[in-house]
Amino acid sequence: MTCKWRGRALQLEFGPRGEALERRRRWLGRLSPSASRPRRARPSLRRASAWVRDRVAGRPGALPGFQASGVAGEAQKAPGHPAAPAPAASCLTEADGRVFLHAFRLALIQLQISSIKSDNVTRACSFIREAATQGAKIVSLPECFNSPYGTKYFPEYAEKIPGESTQKLCEVAKECSIYLIGGSIPEEDAGKLYNTCAVFGPDGTLLAKYRKIHLFDIDVPGKITFQESKTLSPGDSFSTFDTPYCRVGLGICYDMRFAELAQIYAQRGCQLLVYPGAFNLTTGPAHWELLQRSRAVDNQVYVATASPARDDKASYVAWGHSTVVNPWGEVLAKAGTEEAIVYSDIDLKKLAEIRQQIPVFRQKRSDLYAVEMKKP
Repeated sequence: MTCKWRGRALQLEFGPRGEALERRRRWLGRLSPSASRPRRARPSLRRASAWVRDRVAGRPGALPGFQASGVAGEAQKAPGHPAAPAPAASCLTEADGRVFLHAFRLALIQLQISSIKSDNVTRACSFIREAATQGAKIVSLPECFNSPYGTKYFPEYAEKIPGESTQKLCEVAKECSIYLIGGSIPEEDAGKLYNTCAVFGPDGTLLAKYRKIHLFDIDVPGKITFQESKTLSPGDSFSTFDTPYCRVGLGICYDMRFAELAQIYAQRGCQLLVYPGAFNLTTGPAHWELLQRSRAVDNQVYVATASPARDDKASYVAWGHSTVVNPWGEVLAKAGTEEAIVYSDIDLKKLAEIRQQIPVFRQKRSDLYAVEMKKP
C-alpha cells in the first residue's frame, strides 16, 4: 500500500485493484471533468493533517508512515511528492484538545565518555545519525555527554550556550530532522556553572534549556561522597517542549528522586519524562530502575533515562543501563553497561488506556492536598 498526496486528498491505492480504479477514474474524467477530481479529505482528517504539517513544516520525510490499521510502519515516499502525513486514525486527541501522532520511536544513546571533548561530541553526533536512520524521531544523549563527570571537571569543560558543543547538536538535529535532547553539559553563564540540558528541534531551533534543579550532594559512608554544589549552581525553572508525538518534561539524574517534579510535569500535560543521568555503582543497582518505574506508575507517563556507558577506570563510574519504562511500570528497553543505542517504540494509545483503566488523575483529593508550582 502506498500513500500519495494528490491535491488535498489522501488516496490509498492497493495493488492491481487500485490501478484498475485509477484507470476507471481517468476514463470517467473524459465524460465529466468533475469525476476526475480527487475527493476532498474529511474535515477531521484535514484538521489533524494540517496540524501535523504545521508542526514539522519544511522537514521532508519527518513524518512517520502508518499502515491502515494504525500500526507504525515506514513512510513510503512517491517520487516528486512529500511524505504522506498520517491518517486521522493514527492521531490521538488529548482531553485539552491537543492532537498527537500516537506512535513514534525513541532512542537513548549510552555513550562512552573520554577526556577529549571534541571526540565525545563527534562520536555523539555519529550515534545520533545512526539512531535517525533507524527511524528514531526523539533522541537523547546522556548526562555530561561531552566531558567526564566530576566537580573538578565542570569548570574545565564548561562552555556557554550556544557554544561549540551545542552548535554541533543544533547542526545534527537539523541534518537528521529529529528532536534532540542534548543530555547535559557543564554550562557557564554570568560567572556561574550549571548542569544544563539543551533541546533542539528538527530545524535546529533551540526549543528548551533545562538547568538541573536538585544538586547531587550525598554522603553514603564507606561507599560514596559527592557534592555537586561545590562547583555548580541549581536551576530554578521547569522545562517542557512539544513535538508532534507527545509533550516532554525534562529532569537530570538526581531530579528523578523528587516525585514532585514529575507530578508537576504530569499536571502540565507531559506524556514522556526524560532524565539524562549518571547514577553510580552504589545508587544505580539499588534505585535506578526503581525510581524510573515509580515515576512512571505514579504519574502514568513514559519515563526514559540516558546514562553514560560504564568506564571502570574513571574517577566516577556510571551505572549505565539506560532504560525506557511504560506507564504500567514495565521496562520496555534496557541497555547493559557497554556503549549502545536503546530503541523503544512509544505508543500513546497504551498510555490513554492505562489512564482510563486506573483514573488516578480524576480521583485525586485536591480538597486535601496539592502539588503546585511556585515559579513557572
